[in-house]
Amino acid sequence: MLNKSRWVEIMKAAGLTDENMKNWHQQFEAMEPEAHQAFLESLGIDAEEIKTIRHWAQA
Repeated sequence: MLNKSRWVEIMKAAGLTDENMKNWHQQFEAMEPEAHQAFLESLGIDAEEIKTIRHWAQA
């Protein structure tokens, strides 16, 4: 099962920096907010952290 830490490892192994990952979240949130929510839930992230991530992605 894919979780948050494994997903971050994969993204970093693919060469994404923290700034690239923030941009990825921002684009996902802007283009498909409901899918972004579902994706974050699928990683096993709790509701409070999802709220934080989505707020961060909207900044």
